Amino acid sequence: MRAVVLGAGGQLGAELVSELRRRGHEVFGFGRHELNITSAPAVEAALSRYAPNWVINSAAYNQVDVAEREPDVAMNINGLAVRSLAVISRKIGATLMHFSTDHVFDGAKPEPYTEEDMPNPPSAYAISKLAGELFARAYSDRWYVVRVAGVFGPAGRYTNRGNFPELILKKAEQGQLLRVVDDFFASPTYAPALASRAIDLFDKAPHGLYHIGGGTTVSWYEYALKILAAAGLEADIQATNHREYPTPAARPKHAGLSNGKIESLGIAKMPPLEDALKEYMGIRNLMPPPGTVVDSYR
Repeated sequence: MRAVVLGAGGQLGAELVSELRRRGHEVFGFGRHELNITSAPAVEAALSRYAPNWVINSAAYNQVDVAEREPDVAMNINGLAVRSLAVISRKIGATLMHFSTDHVFDGAKPEPYTEEDMPNPPSAYAISKLAGELFARAYSDRWYVVRVAGVFGPAGRYTNRGNFPELILKKAEQGQLLRVVDDFFASPTYAPALASRAIDLFDKAPHGLYHIGGGTTVSWYEYALKILAAAGLEADIQATNHREYPTPAARPKHAGLSNGKIESLGIAKMPPLEDALKEYMGIRNLMPPPGTVVDSYR
């Protein structure tokens, strides 16, 4: 099959390109500097040129707090650009896979969210991501919408915004005090495993909405402790809470995602978080020098 991956320089996009190639598919990847996904004419020209069977969109505006100041920018990238992708994918006869987020939920439910749970986005960022989901579903004949959570992958070491493990490692190595909230919960998701299971959807799952979370729901404080343990580092770390660490944008308190639907289709379970972090630490030490990985929206 022939695939076009948008956001190919990001943590998820880089793994999607690698996994598709590993499986023998023809892949064309575009980072933010190679293709502006908010330009419908540019996107249509690129997709028409390569005529892919699959259009995979891992590009996203994910600056959650900044989106409160510039909701129009977030909506253009996360919402309206997806509408264009869906229209163009339908026009060229391609299947669209679009990645969304756990932030579409308000976090009031303590149990992991399933695909049947009703979204209730609590922020401008979350609203823009839900809009992208709806556009993908409304304007594409063949679509997959995949909600993910807290993606971290080796490419995050050299992207501009990094990821949570890199933030924790950097501060620990510099001897800084780490204060991490222990009353917000997520299911951190390892990008290589996520990419593999997302591509499995094409072969094993009908078109539709799917959750692929990390499989382990932990507080951000617990997550930080696991990162330090995997790296063999000691640090001055303290638990705090959201009242002591307020943010401009509201976030879901409980943002775990259930993988029950994909597992029922025979797709492999996501690896335990400890195993994913151990692999991550091994790979990051073998990464090429800065500048090799191109930054992208995700």
